Amino acid sequence: MNIIKSMDEITPEFRNSIVTIGNFDGVHLAHQNIFERVISEALNQNKKSVVITFDPHPKKIIHPGKRPFFLITTLDEKLKLIEDMGIDAVILIKFSLEFARVTAGEFVRNILWDKLHLKKIFIGHDYAFGRGKEGDEEFLKSFGDKLGFQVEAIDAIKADDIAISSTRTRHAILDGNVALAARLLGRPYNVWGTVVKGYQRGTGIGIPTANIEPEKVIPATGVYAIIAKIEGVRHPGVINIGFNPTFSNEKLAIEAHLIDFGGNIYEKCLDISFIDRIRGEVKFEGPEKLVEQIRIDIDKAKEILSPHF
Repeated sequence: MNIIKSMDEITPEFRNSIVTIGNFDGVHLAHQNIFERVISEALNQNKKSVVITFDPHPKKIIHPGKRPFFLITTLDEKLKLIEDMGIDAVILIKFSLEFARVTAGEFVRNILWDKLHLKKIFIGHDYAFGRGKEGDEEFLKSFGDKLGFQVEAIDAIKADDIAISSTRTRHAILDGNVALAARLLGRPYNVWGTVVKGYQRGTGIGIPTANIEPEKVIPATGVYAIIAKIEGVRHPGVINIGFNPTFSNEKLAIEAHLIDFGGNIYEKCLDISFIDRIRGEVKFEGPEKLVEQIRIDIDKAKEILSPHF
């Protein structure tokens, strides 16, 4: 897949292409549906399939102080997921306050038409771009009629009667409903990071844990059944996200215990897929009660994870 980071890098082979545009954070099932339509149309017309997206996410630039905003996928993850779908090229537009002032009309004329001379564009049913979000379906169709390209809006799709969106997926993760997030994404939600040294209390109580500090949205505090991948090998495990109230920690900790694993994984990359939530965070009377509960959590995780191994 070609990654185009400048409009001047657009080569003739990507003119007259079949295009879609969006943020595509999460690359969830609704995004995947759009990409499939783009690819199918491109194959039918013997054209190239092109995705236009932005980095960083516009919300980080337009509303930097409104609230913390965390991505479902990092840029590298998003690009890899799009590539795996079979898209020919991604045009990666650097989003800035200056770019945010570009009108939808200027974007259509200067980029979609002058640079790409697109043949057809697919958009999500509720997607809009440009200053003031004026670049919606009706706006695009008016330009398409004048310039000579087609526009098709894709209806929302649902999972468990829930309309799939990045916002809904993000809320499911923040609520700790990782099972729902997986149904919206079409895959388990994952975080990854290099294993760092934590409080090392797990080793002291006979249940060693690996600590990571991911940069994406973190599920709600609690205990989860997970699949952890190290150097390409999958391992069942449990993970605790929280402040360890039994020990009165002030910093959020993300501590994974890999079941029946005895290797050294410090400074190695740990990729964690969340399968289901076991329970919320609880303060115990002391370490003994905590260990007793962890043993119960491990047994529950084994039960949840058995179909995956």
